[in-house]
Amino acid sequence: MPVIFKWKRKASGLAVVVSELEESVAARDGDRTESAFAAMMAGVQSASEAEHVLAGPRLAALIPEFPATGPRPMLAMAAGYCVERGADPVACAGPILDGVHRDLLDAVEFARRWTASGEDELPEPDEKIIDDALLARLGGDVHEALQLALAWCAAEEWQPPALAVLCRSAEVRRRDTSALLSACRDLAALERHDLKCLAYALAVLDDEPLVVLHRPTGTGYEIRIGGIGDNFQLHTLLAHVLVGGGHVPGTRPSAESVRLATDPEPAQGRTQTVATGAFELLAPDGERIWNEGLPDDIPVVEGRRLLVLDEPAYPRSWNADRFFPHLPGTAELTRVLTADETRTWLARTS
Repeated sequence: MPVIFKWKRKASGLAVVVSELEESVAARDGDRTESAFAAMMAGVQSASEAEHVLAGPRLAALIPEFPATGPRPMLAMAAGYCVERGADPVACAGPILDGVHRDLLDAVEFARRWTASGEDELPEPDEKIIDDALLARLGGDVHEALQLALAWCAAEEWQPPALAVLCRSAEVRRRDTSALLSACRDLAALERHDLKCLAYALAVLDDEPLVVLHRPTGTGYEIRIGGIGDNFQLHTLLAHVLVGGGHVPGTRPSAESVRLATDPEPAQGRTQTVATGAFELLAPDGERIWNEGLPDDIPVVEGRRLLVLDEPAYPRSWNADRFFPHLPGTAELTRVLTADETRTWLARTS
């Protein structure tokens, strides 16, 4: 999901306007900060790639300096846009993801207080709902109530800058994102925010070993995966490694579908390439692992994720574009299990 800016392009030296924003924030000058912020937003849109590289970390570092009731998500969007244009995602990620986490937690707290006030239906996340009556309903300090209400309305605005850093750095994804993922899923479960992309990005596995059992042939494999956005992509790469590698029978995926799953620079926009299903993906208990789901859905057994492959129940095909265009997937066969190892793992399945 790219960060899109809709304001008018205006020539400006981005380093200059970022410096002015930093100085105005440090001086705690509200009017000056507002003017500098507007100039920065215009400057980001018109800047060169070299300017984005330098400005991204500086803008990200300013995020905690803005009050929760201010344009913090828009500042994160500016930093995220710089990452999309080449700024270091690792240097920008901390303040962006901290801001995401804080607003997700505040949005969940908004929902808890709203429900506790006796209201059955949660409001739409639109700042037009915020008035004195709503703040009074939330209870507590008025400033805190406003912070919760704004977080409820702005939660989806954090998604693009978060994706910008998560989809461009395995190091960022390897940091402790479990708490952030939990908050994201808690808020998404309330069905008022579309946070699917953020939830999927936070759940991406990197350098993750899978034990894969191919039931029809009674063979087993250890496969290490990373950067895979959904199980459609996983399915293609498993077929590439196992069928394409001559380990199990079947029709190998096309070279183009594999390229789309793995190429650091995939084709832009939607393609017409179709991938076809080679397996039925199953959990150890026999439950289906859906292609629409995530590798993170694969259960952990004895410290390893355990996936069972069976003959497909019916023909399947799907568009081969990957879920995250800027996130190439990997799947590497690290070893073939011995017959004894395979029997031991199969004994743990239904």
